[in-house]
Amino acid sequence: MKQIVITILLCATAIIGLRMAIDSYRPKSEEGGVIEAIKARRSIRKYTDKPVEREKLDLILECGIAAPNGMNRQEWELRVVDSKEWIDRCTAAYVKSIENTPDAERILTPDFRNMFRNATAVVFIAAPEGQYAGVNCGLLGENMILAAQELGIGSCCLGGPVRFLTSSDEGREFLESLDFSDGYGLLYAIGFGYPDEQPEAKPRDKSKIRYIE
Repeated sequence: MKQIVITILLCATAIIGLRMAIDSYRPKSEEGGVIEAIKARRSIRKYTDKPVEREKLDLILECGIAAPNGMNRQEWELRVVDSKEWIDRCTAAYVKSIENTPDAERILTPDFRNMFRNATAVVFIAAPEGQYAGVNCGLLGENMILAAQELGIGSCCLGGPVRFLTSSDEGREFLESLDFSDGYGLLYAIGFGYPDEQPEAKPRDKSKIRYIE
C-alpha cells in the first residue's frame, strides 16, 4: 500500500512538472505582459507629489541598460535626479530665462510646479557621437518607460529641458552638474512620477506600415 501511494505521488509530481514545462513554452496572450504595457502606456504630463521610490528607480534603470545595443558597446551614460532641491533650482533658472517671452504665458500655467512636467524624478541620457549611439539610447529609453508602466509609474520623454540645459547660459551650470564624461552629449531626458491623469490614446496611422511581397 505504501509503495502504491509513493508511486501515485511521483506520478502526480511528474505531471505537474510537465504541465509547468508546457506552460513555460506556451505563447503568452497577446494582451498580456509587455504587449499590455505597450498598449496601455501614455505620455504623462501631470504627476502627484509622491516621490518615486529608489528601489523602483533602480529596477527601471536596470531594465534600461539591459537594452540591445550595437556590439554591446553600451554607448550611453545616465544621470538620475530625484532631488527636489536640484529640480526646483533648475526650474527657477528656467523660469527666469523665459520671462517676457511668449513661452512664459504658454508654459507657466496654474498647475506648473517644475520644468519637467512636474515629474518627481528625471533621467538624463547622454551618448558619444557615433553611427548607432542614438539608436542604442532610444532602445534604452523605451525599456525604461515600459518598465515604469509595469510598476505603475508614469513617464514622459522631454526635449524642452534639454534645449535649456544645452543652449542657454542659465542652463549650463545644471548641465555641468550632471558630470557626463568628455565626449558625451545630452540627447534627451525622461521624467518619471506617479500619474495624476489618465489621457486617452491618440490615434496611430497604420498606413505607415507596408508588407513588401
